[in-house]
Amino acid sequence: MSKRLLLLSNSTNIGEEYLFYPRQEIKNFLGSSVNKIVFIPFATVTSTYQQYSEKVEKVFQDIGYEVDAIHLVENPHELIKNAEAVVVGGGNTFHLIHCLHQTQLLEDIRNKVSNGTPYIGWSAGSNVVCPTIKTSNDMPIIEPISFQGLNLVPFQINPHYTNAVIPNHNGETREQRLEEFLFLNPDIYVVGLPEGTMLKIEDSSIRLIGNKTIYLFKFGEETKEYYPNDNLDFLLERISSA
Repeated sequence: MSKRLLLLSNSTNIGEEYLFYPRQEIKNFLGSSVNKIVFIPFATVTSTYQQYSEKVEKVFQDIGYEVDAIHLVENPHELIKNAEAVVVGGGNTFHLIHCLHQTQLLEDIRNKVSNGTPYIGWSAGSNVVCPTIKTSNDMPIIEPISFQGLNLVPFQINPHYTNAVIPNHNGETREQRLEEFLFLNPDIYVVGLPEGTMLKIEDSSIRLIGNKTIYLFKFGEETKEYYPNDNLDFLLERISSA
C-alpha cells in the first residue's frame, strides 16, 4: 500500500490566521474518505496539550474534520491503530521525539503510515518523519531517548529554511550548520524547506507545493534549487547507508 504524507515547513505565514495557507491543500489531501484525524500535540512546550489541540481542532473542524487528541485517551496505541489520519503539530522537535519514544508510539505511527494512513506534519512534525531529527533548528531543551525519527522518508528535512544572513552577526548561517551535518552524514540528502512550502508524497512520487524553491544539500555536491514543477522522485530512493 502507498505512503501518503503532507509535510509542511511551517504552520502559519506572517500576517495570516493559524494554518491558513495550507488549509485547501490539507482538505484536498485528506479528501472525503477521512472524517476524523488523530492529533499529536507533543511538540508544544509553553502551552498545554489541551490549548494546542483546541487551536488545531478549530481549523480542522472549519474544513470538515473531527479531531481526537492523543493526550486525552487512555489507550493511545489503540487510537493510532484505528486512526483515519495522523497529524503531528510543530513546536520543539526534541520534546516531540522524547514523548514519542517515551510513550512507545513511534513504531505504532510508523507502521500505520507505512500501510497507507495519511500523515500531516508541520515544522517539528515534518522533521520527525525523517531518519533522525538531527536537522532540526530547535534547542535541545530535553534529552530524548534517541534522535531516531519515524524514518518514513529516506532524506532529512530542515524546516523554516532560509539562506538569509543577519548583518553584523557572526553566528553560523543555516547552510553552514547543514554542512556540518553533511560532513558527518555524507550519504543522505537534506531538503531545505522554506516557509510557505510543503512536500506532498504519494507512494513513489513527491511534489513541491508552494511559490518558492527548495534547496537540496548533499555532501561533496553543489547546493541545488528545485522548483514546484521539477521531478523530485529520486529523493524517495534509499541510497547507501541512509
